[in-house]
Amino acid sequence: MNIKINENFKNIKESYLFSDIAKKVKAYQEAHKDAKVIRLGIGDVTLPLPKIVSDAMVKAAHEMSVKETFRGYPPEYGYDFLKDAVSDYYKRNGIEVLSGDIFISDGAKSDLGNIVDILGDNDIYIPDPVYPVYVDSNLMSGRKIHLINGCKENNFLPMPDGLDCNGGVIYLCSPNNPTGALYNFEELTAWVNFALKTGSLIIYDSAYEAFINGDYPRSIYAIEGAKECAIEINSLSKVAGFTGTRCGWTVVPKSLMVGDVSLNKLWSRRQATKFNGVSYPVQRAAEAALSVEGMAECKKNIEYYMENAKMLSELFKEKNIYFTGGINSPYIWLKCPNNMSSWEFFDYLLEKANIVGTPGAGFGAAGEGYFRITSFGTHEATKEAVERLRKLL
Repeated sequence: MNIKINENFKNIKESYLFSDIAKKVKAYQEAHKDAKVIRLGIGDVTLPLPKIVSDAMVKAAHEMSVKETFRGYPPEYGYDFLKDAVSDYYKRNGIEVLSGDIFISDGAKSDLGNIVDILGDNDIYIPDPVYPVYVDSNLMSGRKIHLINGCKENNFLPMPDGLDCNGGVIYLCSPNNPTGALYNFEELTAWVNFALKTGSLIIYDSAYEAFINGDYPRSIYAIEGAKECAIEINSLSKVAGFTGTRCGWTVVPKSLMVGDVSLNKLWSRRQATKFNGVSYPVQRAAEAALSVEGMAECKKNIEYYMENAKMLSELFKEKNIYFTGGINSPYIWLKCPNNMSSWEFFDYLLEKANIVGTPGAGFGAAGEGYFRITSFGTHEATKEAVERLRKLL
């Protein structure tokens, strides 16, 4: 073909991390038909939607079959009822976010990948190890990426101290995926102050904020000045089990200005051109999930997963294996034993214990020698995994 392609795609890996893992597991299971593999790798939920959520979806679906209540294209930015529900959710957590600053999406991953559309050729600052979408989406756009090293010495919570930045885009995630590490108020304030001082923009991924249990910021907007320097992206995938239903939101405060240009208006224009909105039944389900009653049901699911995290954490403490996460996060980030590489440990667990996790190297160079395990399995599967690991490690 006599066309040009986006040459920047040559700078990313040919396949996505979790696709590689799926291929390895499939090949192993084909060769070991009787193996009972326990999957603690991909961050997918196992509990069903709360009944209040599914009931709302069913009711909305029935409305679509009645002429008087049928709805066509949804608003690109989300129905007002859901934007108001998101705003109220923030308010119940002591944070003011205006409905007009909220944009409904089909999940955090989409918006994290698409937000680069409204940004120019900026330097990008990303903690390492990191959720792959941050890096890949910027490589696809030809951006220059600076990795900020996360390590045992800084508890996998890199800070801006000594960072050479004269204005750029900074990605933060707290609780972090993959490490489960969590910034406190003082640490997150330091990042906000750094962004304000340098004229930088923070892209803040708060997809796991509902797992926080304690006095920690659940939104970057809990920090003074953040509405002048930060976009926040959140999702119902983990908190409400929407991995197969797809709904989230992005907050772009109107106070975010680059000269006389509003980032809120740019994102609004981008969505109007490239996004047709989230379906009405899903948005009604999301509204129900964010209600007081709905969130109480969602919390039960979160507590279930955190019981799994507690079982795993106690095992690694027993075995004297260093780890982060597992307290305010569904992820546990552990040091591979016996100086194994992360992929060696992946193969070791799969072959010796039939357990699937995620090699830390897949999240960046700083992840080598570490391994991510999730608590999204069932209690039964997690208990069995703990027993297998107790015998093996």
